[in-house]
Amino acid sequence: DIEEAASSRAETTLTPQADGSVLASGEAPDRETYTLKATTTVPSIRFVRIEALTHESMKRNGPGRAGNGNFALSHLKVFASPVDRPGTEKTQLKLVSARATHEQNAGNLSVAAAIDDKPTGTGWAVDAGGIGSDQAAVFALAEPLEFAKGVVLEFQLTFANNGQHSLGRSRFSVSASEAPPVIVGEGRSEALAEALAALAEGTQETEHREVLFPFFAAGDSRWVKLDAAVRDSLRDKPQPRLTKVQVTSEGFPPTKHHADGRGFLHFYPETHFLERGDPNQKRGVAEQGFLQVLMRDGKSAEDWRVRPPEGWTRTSFRRTGLANWITDTESGAGHLLARVIVNRVWHHHFGRGIVATPNDFGLQGEVPTHPELLDFLARRLIENGWSLKQLHRDILTSATWLQAGDPDAEKERIDPENRWLWRFRPRRLEAEIVRDSMLAVSGQLDPAMFGPGTLDESQRRRSLYFTIKRSRLVPMMQIFDQPEPLVSQGRRPSTTIAPQALFFLNNAQVVNWAKAMAASLPGDDTDAAIREVYLRTLGREPSGTERGRGRAFLDAQAASYDSPDAGRLALADYCQAIFGLNEFIYLP
Repeated sequence: DIEEAASSRAETTLTPQADGSVLASGEAPDRETYTLKATTTVPSIRFVRIEALTHESMKRNGPGRAGNGNFALSHLKVFASPVDRPGTEKTQLKLVSARATHEQNAGNLSVAAAIDDKPTGTGWAVDAGGIGSDQAAVFALAEPLEFAKGVVLEFQLTFANNGQHSLGRSRFSVSASEAPPVIVGEGRSEALAEALAALAEGTQETEHREVLFPFFAAGDSRWVKLDAAVRDSLRDKPQPRLTKVQVTSEGFPPTKHHADGRGFLHFYPETHFLERGDPNQKRGVAEQGFLQVLMRDGKSAEDWRVRPPEGWTRTSFRRTGLANWITDTESGAGHLLARVIVNRVWHHHFGRGIVATPNDFGLQGEVPTHPELLDFLARRLIENGWSLKQLHRDILTSATWLQAGDPDAEKERIDPENRWLWRFRPRRLEAEIVRDSMLAVSGQLDPAMFGPGTLDESQRRRSLYFTIKRSRLVPMMQIFDQPEPLVSQGRRPSTTIAPQALFFLNNAQVVNWAKAMAASLPGDDTDAAIREVYLRTLGREPSGTERGRGRAFLDAQAASYDSPDAGRLALADYCQAIFGLNEFIYLP
């Protein structure tokens, strides 16, 4: 009677169910041993069966109590004692082979591992396709167990592989058959019963045959013997040497890096030199190093390298060492770092860097047009504590930035590319600033800072908050030459193409921004409205000619609308036309 003889070493509650199974409840311990006793009058026992059954109380319905629904039966022992001779010492039965409906692998987590000579480290588990469904395992006795008046069986199940990997709901049975089928349920599963009925009616389909084959094969002693030989052979076959590698692709779970102790550093604590790229030909561990050409004063990589504190496992501190070297202006790469960022900021403001190849400061890149200026600004940056805000201020208050863009035939003959910065060369705004400018002048810009990005084109925050997703780029950003996200872009292209003009004419968002701007203008004073539009968008007063053309445009547009709101609609059209001016999207 299992109801009176079910116990747990960890004091787990084991409750018998109406279907003959036993349900475990309460907090699952890290290690566990169940002991269950039952009496049977089967005169000759050749096999014992354990069913691992699902239940809604377990994660993913089990059949195990682990966080993923798995279990790991580390070891199974079965003892027997005769019913008619109470007090007789119980005998451990020898289990010699095992078959299961599913096993996690053919090695240390196979059903046969539950009866090997290893009490821990191996055992029957059902991950890799078996979680969430009922499973069963049949174990053969070395010799038939025969007691004429019945026998008391004691099942001892040990779960010692992983934390909380014990069975949640289990059921036990015995068989006198020479080759009982490995099925779940009392007698026959629903799928098997359906297949047998189809066979009797002569209507069996392919799926029925797939269920019937193992059922009938299990009753063929010769097939069972041959199948066992195949399983034994597969278990002993050489196993490939597997090496974990990082895969970066869409559709795969993201690889953890330094987020926790089981991140990138946990799986890849060392990097090796590989002979011809072969992971089986490791030629020593690669230590962190830096470019020798950017190490001066006799310094070595060890001078910047940082070792983790004792017992630290979360990060390698290699990035700290890299930061130390790359910002060391005396002996490391800091002097180059300062020149590179200064050049990029200059490039941002003037459309061309002091070094015209911002991604290449080497021999294959261009030489600086003003090396002394580059060095001066780099020193200023370092002296000001690497303050980029001060660097912007230095550039934007300089005479070079403040000069006009008027052409000069003589100077253009000498320097047609303006390499010597004799004038300010007009250039188009970047994609993000074109959009942000329309939002700002229309009063629609949301100035909120920080927070997550988005792919919603109607969002009103600055364009830098667009998420860059390679398969879903924002069309407006592409039209105005947003950089290709797959490769490093030191310099953006600046094109003039028809879709840009069509964008200002037809884009629904541009229309809405123009309407929003028009709604904020004085509708009863045409001259005041025109002046306000010019001040907001172009930062200057309109000329007399521009005022006249503006009034003519507004009158013509208002006359074209058969609407009581014709004046406001005409103002929206006027704002949209101003958005399309070169002066609005070009720095003069």
